[in-house]
Amino acid sequence: MDLGIKGKTALVCASSRGLGLGCARALAAAGVDLVMNARGSEALEASAEAIRTDFGVGVVTVAADITTEEGRAAVLAEAGAVDILVNNAGGPPPGKWTDWDREDFIAALDANMLAPIALIKALVPGMMERGWGRVVNITSQSVKAPIAVLGLSNSARAGLTGYVAGTSRQVAGSGVNINNLLPGIHATDRATALDKGVSEAQGLSMEEAKAQRCATIPAGRYGTPEEFGATCAFLCSQHAGFIVGQNILLDGGGVNATL
Repeated sequence: MDLGIKGKTALVCASSRGLGLGCARALAAAGVDLVMNARGSEALEASAEAIRTDFGVGVVTVAADITTEEGRAAVLAEAGAVDILVNNAGGPPPGKWTDWDREDFIAALDANMLAPIALIKALVPGMMERGWGRVVNITSQSVKAPIAVLGLSNSARAGLTGYVAGTSRQVAGSGVNINNLLPGIHATDRATALDKGVSEAQGLSMEEAKAQRCATIPAGRYGTPEEFGATCAFLCSQHAGFIVGQNILLDGGGVNATL
């Protein structure tokens, strides 16, 4: 399918690896030029060069922490007027409800709610003026079904979801669509780290730990960055203009809900 976005430009945050990289590669395959951001320059440059080689699109890299004001300023200065924004940042650490103080919540809000909102506010007005734009926020399945040990993430990402619910409907008439992707477990470094934790805590092999987690997923497997990226690219396409303010689960059926 021709997504109809060849020649457009996308800013993809936290895109040196994992789900962000999956989105960057899928957009590049559709002919989109990229501004890629991540904190670590080495992995970022390697991923960018692979995309240039594989897809022949233009790629600009900005090594910066997108969750800080300084990092966002550096990224925005390099990005200029983009057509597509993919918001992405790692989640806060797990814990118990008794572990978290005000400072912990402020850090979570800065990273997973206020940073994407700041980028939306910076870039969407230009999209509206040009009459076309797409924003995809990578949040979490915990927005639909809270995960107890991820209370900081539950809170911050739910706040972003509420903001998008109202904002998306205010800008849709200008040709700008804002939606959220809610990943479950995918075959990324994060999944490996989680499996390692289970392996060490329960005395299992890594293969056993992964099999144990896969057994909780109706699809019976982890998702892949490639299929996640393909969904992101479709939401950014010309074909997704009637999808506004939605929360799309990519969790293999893990969240057991009717709606």
